[in-house]
Amino acid sequence: MSGSLCPGPGIVVIDKPRGPSSHQVAAWVGEILGAQVGHAGTLDPQVSGVLVVMLNRAVRLARLLLRHDKEYVCVLRLHGDADEARVREVAAEFVGRLYQRPPRRSAVKRQLRIRRVHALEVLEVRGRLVLFRVRCDAGTYIRSLCHHLGLAIGCGGQMAELRRTRSGAFGEEQAVTLHALKDAAVRAAEGDRSALASMVLPVEAAVPDLKAVVIGDRAVDAVCHGAALAGVGVLELPGFRAGETVALVTRKGELVALARTLVESAATSPGRTGLVAAPETVFMAPGTYPRGWRRK
Repeated sequence: MSGSLCPGPGIVVIDKPRGPSSHQVAAWVGEILGAQVGHAGTLDPQVSGVLVVMLNRAVRLARLLLRHDKEYVCVLRLHGDADEARVREVAAEFVGRLYQRPPRRSAVKRQLRIRRVHALEVLEVRGRLVLFRVRCDAGTYIRSLCHHLGLAIGCGGQMAELRRTRSGAFGEEQAVTLHALKDAAVRAAEGDRSALASMVLPVEAAVPDLKAVVIGDRAVDAVCHGAALAGVGVLELPGFRAGETVALVTRKGELVALARTLVESAATSPGRTGLVAAPETVFMAPGTYPRGWRRK
């Protein structure tokens, strides 16, 4: 499809099918929308579920999104018979900090690492199959988790099937198939953008938990050019510490940039002179808002 159907930054949550790699799925999204793309968190080819695809300037969110917690639903196949009560008892012991070494088939170096399992719920035990849901740190290897669960239960086990149901703020309820995205893109090219507009999420949807500093319209373009934010350009301040990452947003709620605070909030206030934050990752294109500053 010629031309770009999504010229600005945005996010599409894809329900990745089993078979293709995450890189291939992201590339297909780029072809469909005519956009530069990146994805936040690789899924193995035989794993399905939530794949967050960043469009255009939103790829600058990768550093942040890759660190977000993940949630999976998994089928563990035990190598022997085990009592259901024993399975549930062992599963509860795996909540917390775990030592893991990436599987041999992994593309990363097999160094010992620590990851945290925030919750592990056994949903059903049927014979030697165990269905469970797990919420964990980014970079947790569920294949290794299944192996260790099997060892702890006493009969051994392996991962039989895996689906990612959540990545950070994005869940299955927001995910769309590649076919649905293609259909929406065709309708958008014909003039009806309603379906596509509902699928392409704004970049601010990726940072709902970050504290937001609301800045004035005259300060927006300066920040877009990389200038540090002064108190005179601030409309609203949340409480924060020096060195904290915050979101700089317009009064409409549009994400302008992620910034590192230079002072604690108690040491400044809206309209006061002095620098407040330095932009680290800018998402809004320069010129989106009128220039409210002058070159020396």
